[in-house]
Amino acid sequence: MASGSSVKSTKRKETKAAKSASPGKKAAKANGAHRPPPLSAEERLDLYRQMLLIRRFEERAGQMYGMGLIGGFCHLYIGQEAVVVGMQACVQPQDSVITSYRDHGHMLACGAEPKEIMAELTGRRGGSSGGKGGSMHMFAADRKFYGGNGIVGAQVSIGTGLGFAAKYRQSDGVSLTYFGDGAVNQGQVHESFNMASLWSLPVVYVIENNKYGMGTSIERASATGDLYRIADELKIPGRQVDGMDVEAVKEAGGDAIARCRAGNGPYILEMLTYRYRGHSMSDPAKYRSKEEVARVRSEQDPITNLYARLMEDSQASEETLKQIDTEVRAVAADAAEFAQNSPEPDPAELYSDVLMQA
Repeated sequence: MASGSSVKSTKRKETKAAKSASPGKKAAKANGAHRPPPLSAEERLDLYRQMLLIRRFEERAGQMYGMGLIGGFCHLYIGQEAVVVGMQACVQPQDSVITSYRDHGHMLACGAEPKEIMAELTGRRGGSSGGKGGSMHMFAADRKFYGGNGIVGAQVSIGTGLGFAAKYRQSDGVSLTYFGDGAVNQGQVHESFNMASLWSLPVVYVIENNKYGMGTSIERASATGDLYRIADELKIPGRQVDGMDVEAVKEAGGDAIARCRAGNGPYILEMLTYRYRGHSMSDPAKYRSKEEVARVRSEQDPITNLYARLMEDSQASEETLKQIDTEVRAVAADAAEFAQNSPEPDPAELYSDVLMQA
């Protein structure tokens, strides 16, 4: 009886926490309800197109997973598009990017070809890594995109190393290191923070706080709810941002990157965002209610809200926005067709790019 009561109590607490975990409202409160000046129509339309491309690409990837064309794990980015699109709008060619295994959107935002990404998802020869990396291990060194990393929090150490390399080579580059709330309390993350602060490395740590590390609410996993302050004792400043507002992300990202580029050391951006799907395609997401997901999607969707601003400010017509949707749907469909028609890797490739030492 006591055990059952405990379970019910825990569920009530999680439900209460979930209801209070409104990404936009919490970030607005933290930032004094500050909203950046509106962007031009051209800038907004570019951001809208990029977010919509990621959304339609991920929807198609989910369909292909259901058809058995994508194997293994597949972590979709649906709902979080504003974070990477807003951040990548601020980078320069010498900047580097690294992220976790939820990486398709980041690869697209770095300018990689959708066809190559979808072919990689399906394990085909035309993929960005020849079909040998798959969903969790995207990689494009020519675009300074260093993964797609399958170990929780591992990319933070590598991203810190990328910051060290930029400073050592005096390249004027900044390392954008993305990771989720579920990785925040990993040991190597704090070791990396310490090193970055000690050596004043140009690293922007982007915490994509989507409220659930796998199936565990952030309220149950972290002793502090303000993740942007997690390195206060290491003298790394930070800021909490509405990660569902691409314009707010772009403004905060631009400030943080400029600060790092000026030699002021690392910075933390906590993006309050939300994923609409489960942790991966195999996750039924029973740890949260359908009502919670529907509420966030109806009130705070980054694409829908930018659509509304474009219409309200007379920066685009409904016809123009529908045409963009038609175009990106076609891009996603072409990527899927290319992936299905691309041949599988030659069996001999199993041993290429593998270091063997006697």
